[in-house]
Amino acid sequence: MLLTREEQTFDFGGARFDLERDRDVLTWIFSQFLFGEVTGVQVGEWLARAPDFDAAQFLGRQANEEMAHVKLFLRILRSLDVEPQPPHPALKFLATDFAGGTFVEHTCLEMALGEGLVLMAIYALIDTLPESEIRSLLVGLSRQEEGHVSFGEDQTIRALRRDPGQARHLLGLSLVSLAVVRRLAGWTRRRFGDHPVLSRMPGFLGATAGAAELRLTRMGVLRRPLSAFGASERGAMMASAVVRRYGRALNPFRSKSDPLTQTYLRD
Repeated sequence: MLLTREEQTFDFGGARFDLERDRDVLTWIFSQFLFGEVTGVQVGEWLARAPDFDAAQFLGRQANEEMAHVKLFLRILRSLDVEPQPPHPALKFLATDFAGGTFVEHTCLEMALGEGLVLMAIYALIDTLPESEIRSLLVGLSRQEEGHVSFGEDQTIRALRRDPGQARHLLGLSLVSLAVVRRLAGWTRRRFGDHPVLSRMPGFLGATAGAAELRLTRMGVLRRPLSAFGASERGAMMASAVVRRYGRALNPFRSKSDPLTQTYLRD
């Protein structure tokens, strides 16, 4: 990966989860992970658009890993003796409606940036959960997620070497994603603001935003600090990227394959 474990770690100041006390909180958290993994299985659709055979092989392996991750989170929820809860609308938007429409959008937006944010959340849980089967499962999961993030970083870098002009579009999409993540984090803080771990959400959000900016910079998507962009410039980039992303939906000859998410959730 382009970032070290230390660069993706937030200090919770000794705050910890308790598996019994925090059953409701953890049920909600792991339900969000479950939905993300269910949508992750759809990575298989990118096999047909992989730029080379090695990339296709990786995506085929990743699809199997995502299926295994679905089972892992179901196992975690069963160990808590709870049923999965629905995903938050912001997460549902990021994982389905705002999914990448081209291969480089997928690798940058969903794999490098999106799974990078997920990986930081997994690291945070590893650092704040007590020694348990759940924590051990997350440690194993983190290693596979690191591989997914690395693949996304590498493919994005390769795509930008071929066409550097895509950087501004990818940055606009990334800014939209980060704005939605801030909304999700704000909702989490409001609902669980008195929890010793989740009350630190503002600081954790700042750390994740910093890591995302660092990742975008090292991939070549971001060429100057985000603080150097004015509000109007950010807004213009986001609007342009969204129009370009969703404008493809107006193409009458586009592929109209049915999403798999609802099928897997019903199963």
